[in-house]
Amino acid sequence: MDDLTHRVALVTGGSRGIGAGSAVALARAGCDVAIGYHTSAQAAEVVAEQIRQTGHRAVAIAADMADDQAAETLVAATEKQLGPVDVLVNNAGINPIYPLEEIDLARWNETLQINLTSSFAVAQRVIPSMRKRGWGRLIMMSSVAAQLGGVIGPHYAASKAGQLGLMRSYARLLAGTGITSNAIAPALIETDMIMHNDRITPELIPLGRFGKVDEIAELVVHLAANGYITGQTMNVNGGMYMS
Repeated sequence: MDDLTHRVALVTGGSRGIGAGSAVALARAGCDVAIGYHTSAQAAEVVAEQIRQTGHRAVAIAADMADDQAAETLVAATEKQLGPVDVLVNNAGINPIYPLEEIDLARWNETLQINLTSSFAVAQRVIPSMRKRGWGRLIMMSSVAAQLGGVIGPHYAASKAGQLGLMRSYARLLAGTGITSNAIAPALIETDMIMHNDRITPELIPLGRFGKVDEIAELVVHLAANGYITGQTMNVNGGMYMS
């Protein structure tokens, strides 16, 4: 396992939930961490302070992932304040629920832009620097919806399935460069997205409970430290999807 001490991690959507847990876990493993957020400045600063308490550097960076300039904003600010990005966790995402007949092109495009296109844009921005240094980790935060369709809708399922294809393409194209590319496909983790949705209950899961943020964050750290896992989707779903 590689030593993560003084590696620089960028976690998009890092102000709460899985993103916040992953950011703090990476700091505990030795990383300095940039926390990307949209509107939750106060929550992002709380996460940053938790990271500083581990003895590592942290910065919170505002960026709207619906904006085509978000990738440049996030990465340039990270490079300026912490250094080149070694670990990218593409976690930012939305899960808007609409009746099927109300999912129009605008709603489709919004979800694909934030969940998938931004993952591509940020990865494309950090990969050249990773290649120069011969080390990098790309981690996509997908969903069991990519495999089962989920309960949110085709816009969300397609965006998360797209992340898996993106991950595999990077894994193959970057094999041998020192850069790995993997995805995590969680199901029903105890976050705001889940706990405020009446349609989602623990009975949907074979294990009969929601997952914990730490159960995802620990895997993020493992993928960051392991240089031999690439092109893989790590299913953390309580048995909803078995492979």
